[in-house]
This record gives sequence, C-alpha cells and structure tokens, in this order.
Amino acid sequence: MSKQEKCASESSCGACESAAGCDANTQQLHTERLLKEKLSRIKHRIVVMSGKGGVGKSTVAVNLAVALAQKGHSVGILDGDVHGPNVPKLLGMDGVRPTMSALGLIPAASRDNVKVISMAFLLDDPDTPVAWRGPMKHGLFQQFLSDVDWGDLDFLVVDLPPGTGDEPLSIAQILGNPLWAVIVTTPQDVALLDSRKSVVFARSIDLNVVGIVENMSGFVCPKCGETIDLFKRGGGERASRDLMVPFLGAIPLDPEIVLCGDAGQSLASRTNGSATADAIRSVADGICLAVTGESGK
Repeated sequence: MSKQEKCASESSCGACESAAGCDANTQQLHTERLLKEKLSRIKHRIVVMSGKGGVGKSTVAVNLAVALAQKGHSVGILDGDVHGPNVPKLLGMDGVRPTMSALGLIPAASRDNVKVISMAFLLDDPDTPVAWRGPMKHGLFQQFLSDVDWGDLDFLVVDLPPGTGDEPLSIAQILGNPLWAVIVTTPQDVALLDSRKSVVFARSIDLNVVGIVENMSGFVCPKCGETIDLFKRGGGERASRDLMVPFLGAIPLDPEIVLCGDAGQSLASRTNGSATADAIRSVADGICLAVTGESGK
C-alpha cells in the first residue's frame, strides 16, 4: 500500500503523527474521503438562500431547522455566512465554543436540539470582521463538512449568505447532489427581482428547488386585528407561478420574531397559538413533504 493510500484510509489526520508532512495530494485525498463519509450520514441537505439581504433569511432558516427538530428529526444547521454569522445569536449561543473529539470538531447543540456550526464560534471578538477571499471561504466550508462530526442527521440546513456568488457556488459544489434549495423573499418588487434570480441560479447548478417562502407577508395590528400589507402581499406566490416552482407559504411580519431572535429563542418552538409559529411549522411540513415524501415522522 502506498503512503497516499495508507493516509487516505486513516480515520483522522489528527491521529497521524506525520500528517503535517503529507503532500497536498495526500491531504486532498484524505479530505475527499472524509467528506464523502460525513455526507453519507446526512439524509437530506437543504440550502436556504435569497437573492438579496434583509429578507429575514437567517431567521427563516433557524426557525425551519427548529421546526424540523420538533417533529422528531435529527437536524444540523451550518451557518454559511462567513462575514455575518448570525445563527448562534438567533439560537442563544453567543460565546459558545465547540469541542474536539477523535472524529473531529463537535457541533454545539442548541436548546432546541439542533446541532450548529458557525464562523462565529471561531471568533474571539464578535466585532472582528472576516476579510477573506473566495478560496479561503471554500476551504472553510470544506472543513465544516469534512472535519466536523455531524453524526447521523435527517436534515442539514445551510444558511447561505445572500446573492449568487462564491459562497453558494462553493457550498453547492461541496455538498453535491441531491441538494434542495428553499428561496426566501419578501413581497415587494425589488426583493422579488432578486429572488427570481435565485431560482434561476439554483436550476443552473442542478439544485432541486423546493419552493419559495414569502417572509414579512402582512402585519396583523395588535389593536384592531386588521392585516396591514406593509410590504405588499402575494408577490412570492406570483413569482412561484411565473417560475413554475411550489409556493411553500407566507410568514407574517411579526414583532415577536424580532423579540425572540434578539433573546436567542426560536418562535417555532412556541406552542401558544401563535399564527406566525403555525405558519413556520406549515412551511416546514411542506419542505418535509417535498424532500422526503412525508409531512413528518
């Protein structure tokens, strides 16, 4: 057996005393083997994406992950936004540091029983900007998948940064197929223009488009109960018809989502009859049905 073959068959580079002296080809072989092994233990891989920022994509991704976990699924969430890693904040995990095992980095577990990996865990100061170019981010994403001990997952939810640039391309390449995409938009035309690009982009790289979620869709006045369409309404549904992709549902504009996010809690975990929480769970049901053929366990 050659040195390359022997090294590629090892379970962990960290367990090998000569790992630092391996050539680039051997290290790449080992990384690819580990990546294939880790991905084989993840049943369904879902990326949550948007054409532009400010549509609540991270909030939707976190709440969908929690809603899936509530249904009894084993769920992980990978924070793919290197420059603005907000997932730990939304899950009340500020200051958390993941630990190491013989099998790699162990994801931190949220109170909602979701496994989490984020660039935020690796920063000593949350105010530190990450000024990285594409190749460094690609390497990080590869490590987040090959060097992290995700274990057996029913779903891995990936919160992508907005747009159709380096990060979505890198993560799609690393995750491979089958890979499912959920597109988040708000109802106004400027957001819809970019969300439509996301659908076309996803198709161009052979992603399975689960559908479109219309976030911030109508505000229910707490005084009179009237629904006010602050950002219009129905744009996401129209885009889904035009582009012939499913419409997964509308999530209202709700101050409670803001309060929960700032407090590090997920609205999806609440069972107090919240219409917004019910809407999130309904979207999660639609994703389950599309991806697995079942609405839940």
